[in-house]
Amino acid sequence: MSESFLYIEQVGPVRRIWLDRPQKRNAQSRQMLDQLDAAFNDARGDENTRVVVLAAKGPDFSAGHDLKQAQEERAEFTVEERWSYEEQRYYGYCMRIWDFPKPTIAQVQGACIAAGFMLANMCDLLVASEDAVFSDPVTHTMGAAATEVLIHPWVMGLRQAKEFLFAGSKLTAAEAKAIGFVNQVVPRDQLDPATLALAGRIAQAPPFALKILKKSLNRSAEVQNMRQALSAHFDLHQLSHVSSEYLQTKEAGLASAIRHGKVRTHDEEK
Repeated sequence: MSESFLYIEQVGPVRRIWLDRPQKRNAQSRQMLDQLDAAFNDARGDENTRVVVLAAKGPDFSAGHDLKQAQEERAEFTVEERWSYEEQRYYGYCMRIWDFPKPTIAQVQGACIAAGFMLANMCDLLVASEDAVFSDPVTHTMGAAATEVLIHPWVMGLRQAKEFLFAGSKLTAAEAKAIGFVNQVVPRDQLDPATLALAGRIAQAPPFALKILKKSLNRSAEVQNMRQALSAHFDLHQLSHVSSEYLQTKEAGLASAIRHGKVRTHDEEK
């Protein structure tokens, strides 16, 4: 049997899917992402599951993509190969969470960096512990145009997103709540029960009503061409992979570039 990088539990009508690679700070390997997509698909078809919580084992939610694996397995990808890989596993899998027909909640603690930020913000709601830290240092440390899904301006506002990305800033949980992309901030030891309590309240609503309400709420962003904007950014993100700046980073080693950058928490190795 292949190794599992998730832990899945059912708490009444709530399905909680845990990223379970704490020794690597839940860096998102190819295997983890494939398993995560399959887990969401399974929850979609389970009539007894009304709400899905995306959580993570260990001190950190996710330090982003597994850069060590990327360098070992995909460093010599052609433009076409990279495009296909990232369109499926980064852009495609994320958009399937955005489109998931049931309410979703991200349960975030510790570092929530780059692809971790992207993944968490695909969920409908976000509950964070007081020690959560959000960052997307990709442009500063790698010379790439942020993450593959530029959800940032849609969850935090355009000006805040520009400062966050241009400056490679970090946001605390309290700051994230103040600008609107975190719903609740709780002490670390209350994160599990607080998230389950919120999920339980949501699960009491009639499921079909929730499904069509979520569809309408998502459409309020999509009528502003959110999906078209995200797709357009993905195209430009791919272009940034062939820039001279990115290639210099690649030659030096992706993981090394992050480790020696200003925001160390994006690397899955300390």
